[in-house]
Amino acid sequence: MKRTIAIVEDEPALRENYADAFRRQGYRVNTYPDRQQALTAFESRLPDLVIIDVGLGDEPEGGFDLCRELRTRAAELPIIFLTALDSELDAISGLRLGADDYLTKDISLAHLIARVVALFRRLDAMRSAAEQTQLLRKGDLEMDIERMNARWRGQTLGLTLTEFWLVHALARRPGHVKNRQQLMDAANVVLDDSTITSHIKRLRRKFQELDAGFNAIETVYGMGYRWTEDSTAP
Repeated sequence: MKRTIAIVEDEPALRENYADAFRRQGYRVNTYPDRQQALTAFESRLPDLVIIDVGLGDEPEGGFDLCRELRTRAAELPIIFLTALDSELDAISGLRLGADDYLTKDISLAHLIARVVALFRRLDAMRSAAEQTQLLRKGDLEMDIERMNARWRGQTLGLTLTEFWLVHALARRPGHVKNRQQLMDAANVVLDDSTITSHIKRLRRKFQELDAGFNAIETVYGMGYRWTEDSTAP
């Protein structure tokens, strides 16, 4: 069955250019010029992946608002920002809102398609892993791979796809340090150092919203991160 990609972009020429490129790759594509039209369409059915511009029409940060609203509906929905805003602050803002990737419009169509393929590959890996191991339990952490659901002390964390696999990579082997490359491999995504750092900071905040004393994700300076042994004690 064809996967559906939604493109939310206010410039008609760019919107159709992206859409044509993905249709040639065999995807079903729906396009929207603004946040409200996209939200209205998503009321009935969510796509398999969403590509969003940050500035949408009269809303300079309409894409950020759309991402925030989508995350309340589907924590695991793959979301990519594709925008002309190339500052590190904008990228960090997008990732903090729950986007899985943040790309600028100067990238090639081939690069864009490759990043989308990588996100879908992660979904396939999730399903494959679910056939082998349904649940991961480490102390107060419980991860249901089939349903992409993570809970800490019985409370749902609401992790994005990227965040889910980062936690899984760390928690499945407590005490073992994972460097940035190993974390990227586990999440099947290409991220720079600052982006990995942003994801880890956001993960800690999500845990700490449920448990103010959470300290299971430890930074090992110059090496990477690890899930601490103490966090898995009964």
